[in-house]
Formats: sequence, structure tokens, C-alpha cells
Amino acid sequence: MTDRIEMADDDAEWSLDDWFELIERMVPEGVKAEVVEGAVVMVPQRNVHWQIIRRVLYALDDRYSRDVHAMTDVRIDFPGHQNGFCPDMAKLRDGAKPNEEGRWRHEDVEFVAEVISRGTGLNDYGPKKAAYAEAGVPVYLVVDPYQGRCHVFTDPKEGEYRTESRTDFGEDVDMTGTAIDLVLKTDTFPRG
Repeated sequence: MTDRIEMADDDAEWSLDDWFELIERMVPEGVKAEVVEGAVVMVPQRNVHWQIIRRVLYALDDRYSRDVHAMTDVRIDFPGHQNGFCPDMAKLRDGAKPNEEGRWRHEDVEFVAEVISRGTGLNDYGPKKAAYAEAGVPVYLVVDPYQGRCHVFTDPKEGEYRTESRTDFGEDVDMTGTAIDLVLKTDTFPRG
């Protein structure tokens, strides 16, 4: 299920807070919802999706300890027009603190992982990738269970990632030498 909710009155500009207040009231549990370029995007959480997210979290825990400052599906506002993303996995720098509104700042994000869901892959490879690069997120990992492949984007400059590497499931994703300094094993990643 992928859905877009757009404003009925083109003259009115809803804030991200307005959108998320509506999302909290209307979106059922088990459905991930976020705002991408001013459009509400909803997708149910599937088993394959969650199993991969868990494995990424476990790898972060193993590398940094259980106290790693990582979160899943928590709103972080990113640059661009109405980008209130809820990354599948985000790691914040040590010492990161919420802003005055109690939300995490995109400036503190060191790593984002997104797992492709049917119908939302274009967002992960398109506007979300652009927003993460614009925000200067040092490492962006896209895990695609339909391709059986991971894409790692690094070296954000002037709103784009300058470096991309691809790794097939079953091979290690080597992110040593990056801000995340991690080797991610993919041999147990389920496919979509």
C-alpha cells in the first residue's frame, strides 16, 4: 500500500508539523508514514524490511555498543521542500541533542540506511538521496532486497554524492574508512 495525500487547497501551505499531526491521528500502527517533498508517503512494514533493519541495527550495536545513538523510523527534518523523513535507520554523532522542538537535527546524522519497499524505491534513490547529500550525511546505505544488492553513497558535496559502491547480498559491505567505519555482513539478508 503506497498512498499520497496532497493538499486540497493549493494556496495553503501546510507545515511539516501539521502533516505529522495529521499522520499521528490517521495512520494505523504498522504503517510507516513520512513526508517527502510535501507529499505524505505511507507503506506497511513488511517482515523482509524489518529483518534487514534489525541486522543493520545489530551491526551498529556490535561495532559501537548497545549505547549507540541509533534510531529507526524517527522523524528528522531534512533540507528541501517539506522533507520530514523517518529513516529506516539513522545513526547520530556522539553528543547529539534534540533541538528546541524535541526533534533530532539533520546536522547530527552520520549514517542513514533505507531498505527499499515496493512503491517507494524511487524516493530512496531520488529525492531522499538528494536531501541526504544536501544535508551532508556522510554515509547513505540503500539496501534493496528486490535486487539483492546494497548501494553505499559517500562523499557528499554540493548536494550530491560523489562516490557510490555496490555490493551483492552475500558479500560484505565495507564501509571502513567512512564516518561509520563498519563492515556489514549481508549473507543473512532476506530477499524481497
